[in-house]
Amino acid sequence: MTEADVKQLIITIVAPLVADSEAIRIETKRDTRFLNFNLTVAKDDVGRVIGKHGRIAQALRTLVYSVRLDDKSLRARLNIVDD
Repeated sequence: MTEADVKQLIITIVAPLVADSEAIRIETKRDTRFLNFNLTVAKDDVGRVIGKHGRIAQALRTLVYSVRLDDKSLRARLNIVDD
C-alpha cells in the first residue's frame, strides 16, 4: 500500500466515528523504522476516536500497524494527537 492508501483507510474508518469529519487531519513523518501517521480530530471528537478504555484507538492502531507499505523497510504507525 502507498502512503495515500493508508491515509484514505484511516479517514474511512474515523469519519463515521466523529461529529466533525471536516476537522480530520493526517500528517505523516518518517523516521528510521516507521512511517508515522499523526491523526488530529476536533477537540470534542478525541474521546470518540479513543473509545472506552482506549479500545477503538487500539483497534485502529492494530489495523494500521498490520499494513505493509510499498517501502518494505518501513512500518506504518498511528498516533492520535490530542491538542
